[in-house]
Parts: sequence; structure tokens; C-alpha cells
Amino acid sequence: MPDDAAARAAAEARAAAEEESAFSHAAVDPDTTAAYGDDPDQVIDFYAPREALAPAGGLAPLIVVLHGGAWRAPYDRRHVTPFADFLARRGFAVANVEYRRGGVSVPGQGPAAGAGDVGPVAGRWPETFDDVAAAMDALPALVREFLPQADPRRMVVTGHSAGGHLALWAAARHLLPADAVWRIDRPAPWRGVVALAPIADFTVAEKLDVCGGACRQLLGGEEGFTARLPYADPALLLPTGIATTLVQGRADTVVPQAVAEAYADAAAKAGEVVGLTLLEDVGHFPLIDPAADACAVVAEEIAQLAW
Repeated sequence: MPDDAAARAAAEARAAAEEESAFSHAAVDPDTTAAYGDDPDQVIDFYAPREALAPAGGLAPLIVVLHGGAWRAPYDRRHVTPFADFLARRGFAVANVEYRRGGVSVPGQGPAAGAGDVGPVAGRWPETFDDVAAAMDALPALVREFLPQADPRRMVVTGHSAGGHLALWAAARHLLPADAVWRIDRPAPWRGVVALAPIADFTVAEKLDVCGGACRQLLGGEEGFTARLPYADPALLLPTGIATTLVQGRADTVVPQAVAEAYADAAAKAGEVVGLTLLEDVGHFPLIDPAADACAVVAEEIAQLAW
């Protein structure tokens, strides 16, 4: 119907404008960068707090950022450096984590996943997960050396889109199957997780074809998806025992609201309350856009857990 077509056109135009705004900011160089492994992608950028929120002589909460981009190679940590700087300017110490992403081009698996598309596959199994686990394990020592203004006891992990998935997954490592190399013995001693439009439930995300089948690609295709789901899907790794908030735009067409709601529902069934903040007339990218009001909401959600 004409009205439906007009609504779709308006939604697409808004989404395009939001994406353009989020990617219009110049990258912000970190104060220092440290390696947690030998691969060029195994690095963490550190941003010292630009203003003090802690009492005189105190330390700032540590915010760990995991970037999105459907776990695909073209999208690295540089696109969230304005967001990292935004948090640092609000008084947080920030660690912006890089990790290995998919980079093999194959027909029909580009970002749009249309017929004949050629583009990078989402993620690398098991390297993407290896890196996130290794980065989290290395962070306490690296922070002591490279970001002495940070208080790792006040650590909040945040991630956007695919990075939101990785944040939720990292918070659930103690719930991984016993044979998982990434499993840890107890919950990480974090203040919490703030997942931004996260790919939080792989089954729902695949039904909705989020990011052109990215979840299935991340786990190695049809066979790998079924076998590896218990090792990778945050919705199957609950309850974490770590305070968790999801922030989701109701107008998000990249990772729709239904994905976050499915995770929150799974948490409730597991006996855990997960916060779900839904933002009206907000799409996918304003959550990491320093020019958007939604980004200030994100910073407030982080602050509520960090302090």
C-alpha cells in the first residue's frame, strides 16, 4: 500500500541519516595502545578520563568497549573511537578492544547478503572468541600498567551490536560447557554489562536474517551453527549473576527490538532480571553517536552500574 511504502521510505531515510551522523566524526586517537597477543588485531586502546568524577585522589570507573560491525573485517575499533572519547570526556577510563574478525570474501555473504554479493564473512571461529576471552583476562594487568587512572574494581563492559553480543558472552564465560577453552570458574568481578542493540539471541537473529546471516557465518555455516550454538549464544548462557542492561532503539532495523526482547525473556525464565531500556524513534547507530541524545542515555546507564 502507498502508506506502507511511504513509511518504509521514511524509516530508511532516518536510518541512513543516523548512520551518516554516527560515522561523520573524526577518529580519536587513544592515549596509549597495548597488545594482549601477537596478532595485529590483538590490541586495546586506552583513554584516560578527561575530567575527574572520583573524589580527590580517587580512580575512575573502567569502561570496556567492544565494537560492532557484524564481526566483519571492514569494521574495526576506529569507528567507535568517538564514542570511547565521549565516555572519557564524561570522566570514565576507557579500554577499546580490538579482536579478529572475518575477512574471507565469498559469493552471497556480503553485508547486504543479496544475490551475487561478495563480501567478508562474519567472524572467525574460534579466533574471535579466543581474542575476547584473552583480552578480558589480560585487562587487569594491562590497566595497572597503561591506565593507572582506572579502577578495575568498577568495571563495566559495553558493546554495540555484534560487540553487544561479545559483551554478553564474556559475562557468561563461567556458564560455558565444561569442555569450552574459554570457560572460567566463577563470574567475572564486574559491576555490570550495558549491551547496546546487541545480537543477543542467535536463534531469533537468524530468523530475522540480522546482518545478512551473520550469526550463522560466525559459527561456521549450517553445521557449525547447531553444534556451536551452546558455546556462543548468550541467550543460552543464563543466568550470569552479573547486572545487565540492554539499550535498544525501537526504530532499529539493523538489529530489531525483538532480538533484545528475546534475551530479556530468556533471562527472566532463568530467574534473572535484565534491564531493557527502549528508546522511541531511535535506530541502530545513535547509541554510539556522541551527537545523539541516545548516546547520553547510554552514558547514564553505564554510570548507574559503574558507581
